[in-house]
Amino acid sequence: MLYTIDILGTIAFAISGVLVAFDKKMDLFGVLIIAFVTAVGGGTLRDLLIGNTPVSWMQDMNYTYAILGSAIFAILVRNKINYLRTSLFLFDTIGIGLYTLVGIEKGLNTDLHPIICIALGTITASFGGVIRDILCNEIPVIFRKEIYATACILGGIVYFVLHEFPIKEDFVFIIAGLVVIITRLLAVKFKIALPNIYRKVYKN
Repeated sequence: MLYTIDILGTIAFAISGVLVAFDKKMDLFGVLIIAFVTAVGGGTLRDLLIGNTPVSWMQDMNYTYAILGSAIFAILVRNKINYLRTSLFLFDTIGIGLYTLVGIEKGLNTDLHPIICIALGTITASFGGVIRDILCNEIPVIFRKEIYATACILGGIVYFVLHEFPIKEDFVFIIAGLVVIITRLLAVKFKIALPNIYRKVYKN
């Protein structure tokens, strides 16, 4: 189940990266690089933090195949993607929902505290997008006012709460992942955002 979720998250983030690269009018090499770093950036940082080296994608070529296949697919159907921003948002949201759970499970397998596991889940879900946005000369979404990392944290909390009840592991995964995805969808739809601690002061 965890492996399947990891591969699905890789596919979602790879497509997300391709769409950003299209938006920036990059060449084929640029598209593939952005797809790759978006898909494995967060997981690479996570594995380095917990001492899991070589990192996961280096030990399993299925990750590379999934990224290349997803990138090629997105390139081939790019003319049929009419709403680039909507597609990007959707795949990015699915990606953070799936990767949050992968990061949490990796932390649990290393016997880390639940709070640290949630932090690892957030890093796994968010930092591929951070690297993508930096390379594309954008302010990373996680550092803006949008609900992004907060959704990952909320999903992580739900994950550990559900473990206190006699619920099958597969259902715990599904519910916690949906919490992340739905939280982000609702936050964007209803323009829910964290308060900005800075206020612009205009002088006459």
